[in-house]
Amino acid sequence: MGRRPATIHGMLVIDKPAGMTSHDVVARLRKRFGERRIGHAGTLDPDATGVLVVGVGRATRLLRFASASFKTYEVEIVLGTETDTLDASGEIVAHHEMFIDKAAVLAAARELTGEIEQVPPMVSARRVGGRRLHDLAREGLEVEREARLVTVNRFDVEANDDPLVWRALIDCSAGTYIRTLGADLGTALGGGAHIRCLRRVASGVYKLDESGTIEKAPLQPVIELVRGIDRIILTEEEELVVRNGGRLKSNRTKGEGPWALVNASQELIAVHENVDGRVVVGVVLA
Repeated sequence: MGRRPATIHGMLVIDKPAGMTSHDVVARLRKRFGERRIGHAGTLDPDATGVLVVGVGRATRLLRFASASFKTYEVEIVLGTETDTLDASGEIVAHHEMFIDKAAVLAAARELTGEIEQVPPMVSARRVGGRRLHDLAREGLEVEREARLVTVNRFDVEANDDPLVWRALIDCSAGTYIRTLGADLGTALGGGAHIRCLRRVASGVYKLDESGTIEKAPLQPVIELVRGIDRIILTEEEELVVRNGGRLKSNRTKGEGPWALVNASQELIAVHENVDGRVVVGVVLA
């Protein structure tokens, strides 16, 4: 017997509470809506809070377009103490005496801005050899990880009452590890560090001020999942072609893409995207 087709479609912006995995949020929403086909864009660590974009029903097919955007985080960086998870949930593995002035912290943060290389932490969901790093870490294993290029557009730091605790506001590309960024700041200052109180305040165009709780966040229309990409209004002839899996003519797509294709009633019909310089059909919804 096949799976029952989804009957509820849309998206939500959840303010994820601490102490839950992103998958826990999905499980709670499945109970709320009585719907199995629910997913999220951009995983948050259990201790982290803030913006988690969720798709319901056919909107799950669009989540990758919400995942590839820049994120904004607020976080506290605790200098002088390293943990095995790079955040406050882990065991302390090293102490450092650090006497830091503001100029040094600002300079170190500037050096970690722009396009930088990051080595994923062992406590992460990235896969190496087909296994997730956090699963290997729980077995006491550490494996070599390849550095990845990420982009940090902003790394603003300001002093706290505690001279070893610095508040930071970070704008970065998807896939950036804030824990690693905090640890790298500590290393650059001649010691070590870990992070705490991580909060995602924006995920692309989705902001904290439009988020809600798991129980009360409003279900928004499916088209809101492509809010941040260019729209093309289809003619009736084009709509018929696109509904049947066809592509638009090349003169209708400008820029780098992707493009949300809507009809005159602003119903989302499909998304086309650029792959190696070619416009291809990404998703057909209607």
